[in-house]
Amino acid sequence: MLHLLYILAFTTIAVLAVRNLIRSLLTVGLESQSLPSNRQGLSDRDSYSKSGRIPHPELLDESGNFIDEPLLVMRSINVQEAREQLDAIYNSELGSTGETQDETRK
Repeated sequence: MLHLLYILAFTTIAVLAVRNLIRSLLTVGLESQSLPSNRQGLSDRDSYSKSGRIPHPELLDESGNFIDEPLLVMRSINVQEAREQLDAIYNSELGSTGETQDETRK
């Protein structure tokens, strides 16, 4: 009997989680299409103030205007360069502790 109670409880939690996930996805999708809108000649700040929403501070520059550029830019590196960087980090950490792998095994 206790097994059925566990199954019912976890099924309920799973249904609530999936429902919340779908609702969040729909909300984010609708907000990304509608905000900020410059279609009617309003500035970005005016569109947020008319809708009653406050933009996140990371989306604003120093003067309070919206940033219209990617927030994360990643550069592509090859495998050899990545290995060299990881080796340099690893070797610098070993050098800072003053131990080698042989000393830590003993």
